[in-house]
Amino acid sequence: MRTVKRIDRYLLKTFLPLFIMTFGICLFIFLMQLLWMYVDEFVGKGIDLNILFQLFYYAAMRFVPNSLPLAILFASLMTFGNLGEQIELLAMKSSGISLMRIMKPLIVFLVFISAYAFYFQDNIIPESQVKYATIMLSVRRKSPELVIPERIFFYDIPGKTIYVKEKDRKKKLLKDVMIYDYSEGFNNISTIRADSGRIKTSTDKLHLVMTLYSGESFGNVKVNNTRAREANEAVPYKRETFDEMEMLLDFDGNFTMTNESIYKDRFIAKNLVSLKQSIDSMTIRLDSIKERESKILFESSYRKTLTRNNRPSTPQTDTVMPLKKKSIDFDSIFNNQDDKTKAAILEHSKRNAENLHNSYMFKSSDMKTEDKEIRWHHTEMHRKFTLSVACLVFFFIGAPLGAIIRKGGLGASAVLSVFLFIFYYIIDTTGYKFVRDGIWLPWQGMWLSTAILLPLGVFLTYKAVNDSVIFNAETYIDTFKRLIGKREYRKIEMKNLIIDKPDYQEVSNQLQQIKTSCQRYFVYCKQWLHYYDFWRLDGIDQDVAQIAEQLEDVIEILKNSDQSIVINKTMDFPVIKNYQMKSFHINGKMGVAIAIIFPIGGILYLIAVYRRKLLHQDLNTTVSVCEDIIHLISEKNYK
Repeated sequence: MRTVKRIDRYLLKTFLPLFIMTFGICLFIFLMQLLWMYVDEFVGKGIDLNILFQLFYYAAMRFVPNSLPLAILFASLMTFGNLGEQIELLAMKSSGISLMRIMKPLIVFLVFISAYAFYFQDNIIPESQVKYATIMLSVRRKSPELVIPERIFFYDIPGKTIYVKEKDRKKKLLKDVMIYDYSEGFNNISTIRADSGRIKTSTDKLHLVMTLYSGESFGNVKVNNTRAREANEAVPYKRETFDEMEMLLDFDGNFTMTNESIYKDRFIAKNLVSLKQSIDSMTIRLDSIKERESKILFESSYRKTLTRNNRPSTPQTDTVMPLKKKSIDFDSIFNNQDDKTKAAILEHSKRNAENLHNSYMFKSSDMKTEDKEIRWHHTEMHRKFTLSVACLVFFFIGAPLGAIIRKGGLGASAVLSVFLFIFYYIIDTTGYKFVRDGIWLPWQGMWLSTAILLPLGVFLTYKAVNDSVIFNAETYIDTFKRLIGKREYRKIEMKNLIIDKPDYQEVSNQLQQIKTSCQRYFVYCKQWLHYYDFWRLDGIDQDVAQIAEQLEDVIEILKNSDQSIVINKTMDFPVIKNYQMKSFHINGKMGVAIAIIFPIGGILYLIAVYRRKLLHQDLNTTVSVCEDIIHLISEKNYK
């Protein structure tokens, strides 16, 4: 017991420094990636170091969910790889301690880490995301040329609307620029269009200097438009072209911290309780909107209108009587009208259809936005659990993998860890995008990576506990050969010293029995087996097993022959002792269940038919070789 406790302490002392080191390395790599992506937004803006420190601090908090699983995978792989390379793991197993017992202290430790990861994701991450997004938005607003989006109207400059089709970030050039100036009122809007342009901040950081190239400006001349309209006069209009033009725009370029309230109601700022409350309220609101719109749609439909307008009412109670079914020929009514009325009807119908289409397109867009917000809330809620589960899954991948490969150090561990994490990241990102686009339900996309990696962890743990070799190519080649029924070849060498020479007469009788058994097998066991019979039967063919046992006994006797021709003929016997109808053992009920699943059962059945065909070829070869040896014994009269 004392020895086991020492091993527990030793494993924790070995694992913790590696875990802290790898966690710091992973966090540093993610921060460097952030700096590489947004270095243009940080440099040359005169941002205070305190602001940059806060930005990187909150960014580091955001990257903890990405760094923690990778660090656990890296550290566990290095820990058990070092133990295996230094024969320490073998010594522990030799003393009767199982691999799962060796892993126990680290499992307990990582359970606490996973619990804290959930607490971190639920309480600390929302606040850090709000802080990070606020500072990032404030930093971006110091450089308006970076804030102006492509192919979207930009309204942040008072009195101006700017549209940029494309941006060249290396040259800091805006292409296909359009500016709408409505600072003098909407009756005096002027428009400027240029092929390209640049924006820079003035020295006092209170204005923007915009330089435009190869463009034109046009707009109304500033006159008393009211008097011109009353006098029914044309409003003067001007148009100018230019090769280069500078504009001075009011814009406060000093660093100002944005108010955090703009992110307080977003899903990134909510914990698990708030997310559930928001999902419930938004779902109720969306359902009420759908119910209201469906009623409005029915009330405004032609069917409802015709039903309401054509029902007779009784004079006493003025109650509506049920409408009798009758057909209305709209075409005949329309054709009886004159051309002017027809044109008015068509125009009115077209206008109503367009208005109805635009109305429902707007309502549909509004409901899609609401539904998308609900999906984001569901996604964030599931993300709080996936991090904790991912920590445990990566440990049960890294620890058994390290025990199997038995390679420590940074080399092999780093390569395998990065490869597995990239695989995990691709799957996780794919599931997230499917959820974001509404293709999958939130729980399907967010748990996709766990559903794929968890079986891998179970498989590796099972193989490591049973000391299985999974990186030996010959193991998989032999398994594949057995699956498709690939035959083995015999290798027999003549002995230099023979003590018990074979009794050839007895051997001849035994070979005759084997030949008869094979021929009897051909009569009762055809090459093709019924599909459901194949799944109901056991994997071992008892008749073939008996023939194989008799054949191996004769071969053991013939190995003692002093005749080279007999030895050579004996090597022609095929190996049939490993034949099985199925490469796995399964009971009849489960076999019938698999048989119904055609994509699985059908493929395995075809493989079994192919192996059965090879078996018949081997048995034919066995009959032929038996006849040759019997003829050889009788002809040479061996004794």
